Formats: sequence, C-alpha cells, structure tokens
Amino acid sequence: MNGVELFLLGRTLMKIGEEALPTEGLGPHSTSHRSVLIVASDVREHPGSSVGEIAARTGFPQSQVSACVARLREAGSIVTEADPKDRRRLLVQQAPEVSDRVAAVRSAPIDTALAAALGTDDPQEIGEVAAALEALARRLTPQALTRMHPGRPGRTG
Repeated sequence: MNGVELFLLGRTLMKIGEEALPTEGLGPHSTSHRSVLIVASDVREHPGSSVGEIAARTGFPQSQVSACVARLREAGSIVTEADPKDRRRLLVQQAPEVSDRVAAVRSAPIDTALAAALGTDDPQEIGEVAAALEALARRLTPQALTRMHPGRPGRTG
C-alpha cells in the first residue's frame, strides 16, 4: 500500500462511517457529519480552545466551526463558556456527561453500512473486516498524529 492508497482508504472509511451514523430525529443542518466529527475530534484533543483556534487547526472557515459547535452543543456533546480574558470569545470543551444523543451515536453499529460497502450479507466476512478495523482503531489513535509530528499542532481535518 502506498500513501495515495492509504488516503483513499481513509476517505472510503469516513464515508462508510457517515453512513453508519444514526440520523433519526435530526433536522436539517448546514454542516456535514464529517465536519462535525472533525470539530468534535479537535475539541477532544484540544479542550478549552476558542472557535478561531479550532478553525485554524482544522482549516475550516470560522463560520463553519461555529455551526459545528452549535450542533455539537445542541446534541450535548460539548459545552461552551465565555473566555474570561475576552468575553467575545467562546471556549469549547467536551461535556462532562455523555448525553443520550452522543451515547446513541457512539453505540451505533457499523454492520449495515459495512455490508453495503462490501456488497455482501455474509456475517463472517463482515465480522472479519470489522475485527480488522477494530485492530486498526486500537493502534492508530489520534495520538498517532502527535507521534508523527511531536510538538507541532498540525491540522486534524
């Protein structure tokens, strides 16, 4: 596998992940699942960041980050507070408690989306691929990016 193949695999996996996310009860939003998940990941890695700092790290426009933050706050995934040094800025961090919506998203199975992507209903094949993905997830955590470039804040999106 080369870098291009790895990149394309990552993109395919992101799309399968998007398909697996539950959308019941969600109204229309101006933000994609992908951008919301990238912002949520950044908030987890950099708690207490401002919207502008998140925008700089993800490469998203500040308005898009603000929309993602609003959506995550509505879902109970994050909390915001005014920056005591500059009341115009919001500081963002993960919510101390897991909301029902966040718990539902985190517990959503991937089997149906994985079966559709693989083009099979064979439980053994789906299970083998899911096990391989779980092994990768255990080894390639967000901290892997920090190990690749120690001391560099880098983009997460």
